[in-house]
Amino acid sequence: MPAIHDDAVCIRHWDWSETSQAVSLFTRGHGLVRALAKGSRRAKSPYSGGVEMLTRGEAGLIVRPNTELALLTEWDLRETYPALRRSLAAFNAGMYFADLVQRFVHDHDAHTALFDALASSLAELGADGTEAMLDAVVRFQWAVLREAGFRPLLGESSTGADVPEAEVLVFDPEHGGVRTVVGPGPHSGWKVRRGTIELLRRVAGIGVGGAGEGMEAETLLRAARLLGAYVSHVLGEEPPTQRPALSGAHSDVG
Repeated sequence: MPAIHDDAVCIRHWDWSETSQAVSLFTRGHGLVRALAKGSRRAKSPYSGGVEMLTRGEAGLIVRPNTELALLTEWDLRETYPALRRSLAAFNAGMYFADLVQRFVHDHDAHTALFDALASSLAELGADGTEAMLDAVVRFQWAVLREAGFRPLLGESSTGADVPEAEVLVFDPEHGGVRTVVGPGPHSGWKVRRGTIELLRRVAGIGVGGAGEGMEAETLLRAARLLGAYVSHVLGEEPPTQRPALSGAHSDVG
């Protein structure tokens, strides 16, 4: 059976035997592929650079129809994302990205745009400044939700139209949209600041300007926490990697 070759990021690995590992690879053209890397734990591994968590390489894979695990025949290491090894904050964000891929992407279901977003976001975690890191987190969460079919509406929930000019809005997680606060008293949904929604509209390509360009860290953090809360709502639970990545997100997400 001929091997397929694809660009891949290792998003999980676990011991299989004394000399081998099983790995979960997010590939550009074939989606998630779980594979057996024979001999990867030996001192002289047959894989270039070793198959480590959150590294990118060119993978050779034989997909075997009678088993859930493909066979990893080649691994040509291309990118190690060294910032993830230097910075705990960057590492936590990278682990969150990997967790989101595991939870939202099905095996052998290709998401080329999401793969490209993962590769670029991991690289951008090495940029200087808190704003750059938070920007990468916001944009990758958005990419996952968009690719999985849960893209939030950023206008009125019922119509998708532009929201009225109001400083305090309500994000409705049941419908994935935004509406205005109507009257006093309690309201279903999460109160958010208009600046948070404006930032997300930039990320979605609505309006002008880059994603987090010119945005303060506080606004980026609010947007990251809002999307994180929505991710948890969609999944029905909070991913364990989310809280470290979002620096202790709490219920006041907006």
